[in-house]
Amino acid sequence: MNPNVRPETMARITTPALANAFIEEQIAAVRAQVGDKKVLLALSGGVDSSVVAALLIKAIGKQLVCVHVNHGLMRKNESENVVEVFQNQLDANLIYVDATDRFLDLLAGVSDPERKRKIIGAEFINVFVDEARKLEGIEYLAQGTIYPDILESIKQAEGKKAVKSHHNVGGLPEDLKFELVEPIKLLYKDEVRVVGEALGLPHAMVYRQPFPGPGLGVRCLGAITRDRLHALREADAILREEFDLNGLAEKVWQYFVVIPDIKSVGVKDDSRYEGWPAIIRAVNTKDAMSATIEEIPYAVLHKITARITNEVEGINRVLYDLTPKPTGTIEWE
Repeated sequence: MNPNVRPETMARITTPALANAFIEEQIAAVRAQVGDKKVLLALSGGVDSSVVAALLIKAIGKQLVCVHVNHGLMRKNESENVVEVFQNQLDANLIYVDATDRFLDLLAGVSDPERKRKIIGAEFINVFVDEARKLEGIEYLAQGTIYPDILESIKQAEGKKAVKSHHNVGGLPEDLKFELVEPIKLLYKDEVRVVGEALGLPHAMVYRQPFPGPGLGVRCLGAITRDRLHALREADAILREEFDLNGLAEKVWQYFVVIPDIKSVGVKDDSRYEGWPAIIRAVNTKDAMSATIEEIPYAVLHKITARITNEVEGINRVLYDLTPKPTGTIEWE
């Protein structure tokens, strides 16, 4: 049986009882695999890696070493929140690495989405290698891989064109000899959330917006520049704030802003003003394999538009993406 293929007989995890049974099964599996060795976890602070962290803390406690890398492509205050929750509240072994300049320098001038993903993924490997070599007794690398990642990436191995490359750490140097620990790799996103609640994680953390491994790097379309990245981060923060204020945060599965590398003519202070468009995307899905568009009230869209165009330097238009998956993927890149 292929360990990367979900058995047809595997029941969907929809209840606390099923989640608890899955947790106990994975705790036993992790303990059997790891023994008394240490595990290094790539902790982004997203739902998947957070659930893996909580599960591994339950299974092996202080044997887990969490590494959070700020690649400069995080949402506003994201890294600060990760440090607060995991280091200060959950008492995890947490290493914080600010690698902003390291990543953005490598990405300068790169516009192809797959090249950006591969550069970010490769540099994550380099960062983890650097951190791992500072530590002793690390023999395992944990990842928040989930089943849609495998389904969309495995097509390449079958000779088909993959939807996109997924940002999971891989290709480590042979001298490190890490084995992978991927306890939720056969779960869909909705199942991961049920498991997270069963583990006792805060509701806000379990239902945190999904966030791609390459972060804002695949929402700052085309070649990334620091000024456009800053505008994207601020516009995205406004969108999230308004969704919270208007009761949409938990109604919509994923919502975010993308900014393409194009400008259009606008007017500001009675003068010609060239700026970027901010494109809002808001989708609902159960398994991330398909998605529908959420109908946002016009009053809310008008408020978001007014705030972004008035508060964020460099943006002069706001658009709303009405494309479901398929034909569009959830992310633009």
